[in-house]
Amino acid sequence: MRRILLLTFLTFLAPILAAAPASAQATRTWVSGVGDDANPCSRTAPCKTFAGAISKTAAAGEINCIDPGGFGTVTITKSITINCSTYTLGSILASGTNGVNVNALATDRVILRGIQINGANTGLVGVRILAGGVVSLEDCVITQFTQQGISDTRSTGSTELYIRNTIISHNTGNAINLTATASNRAVIENSSLINNTASGMGVTNLNNAMVTRSDISGNGSSGIASDAGSVVSVDSSVLVGNGTGIGTGGTVRLSNSDVTQNTTGFSGTVSSYGNNRLQGNGTFGTAVAAIGLQ
Repeated sequence: MRRILLLTFLTFLAPILAAAPASAQATRTWVSGVGDDANPCSRTAPCKTFAGAISKTAAAGEINCIDPGGFGTVTITKSITINCSTYTLGSILASGTNGVNVNALATDRVILRGIQINGANTGLVGVRILAGGVVSLEDCVITQFTQQGISDTRSTGSTELYIRNTIISHNTGNAINLTATASNRAVIENSSLINNTASGMGVTNLNNAMVTRSDISGNGSSGIASDAGSVVSVDSSVLVGNGTGIGTGGTVRLSNSDVTQNTTGFSGTVSSYGNNRLQGNGTFGTAVAAIGLQ
């Protein structure tokens, strides 16, 4: 009788166990240079790649790096933090492809922290942002891509991009390309956009940017190229050794900054609060309009 009851119970339980997931997604997961994506991505059994870890990380969770390593390219489709600054620098080598694709929901927040993304002169875009509410890059290095370092082409509106303590250099296109097709706000703070073949930053219609305490230097085209319908404010920054310091068809406001040693200082209408240092360019270019301190 007991055997019959046990068999009946196991028969009832079997389909339930088969339908249950092998393991729930964790709020925090880990990657290591000696990890394995077959692991559960725990601290003691880490994964090897960001792509392997993100599938095992819950939405709004965090991926951490245990040790230095190349953790592979990744596509992000949910709120997530990839944080390699607390423990050690994580690296992405993106030969022939994009380093990070962000294609999340309009309500999602994506944070990349302490990651070096290298295109090895064959990669396409360092960080390509297609969709997502808020994207933040902190303490990152993005270099040697054949297109842009960061490309933001979101279309939902009221989107935000934050870049802090980040170096974007030696890319063939713009270091930062803000071409969202609906209202988008970018804040760039304490960052270096240097030695890119095109411009340090390209800003098109409906995109607004605030640049503070940053170095935009050595770019082949312009330090900042701003199209009609865009608004860029620059404060406490340097634009040195670019083809054109600031080229604008939109609105650019300049405060407490240096624009010097560029082939041409200015092209288009730039407004100055009167506390800038604008001499020493090959040619000054178009006049700068004075606006009052308020």
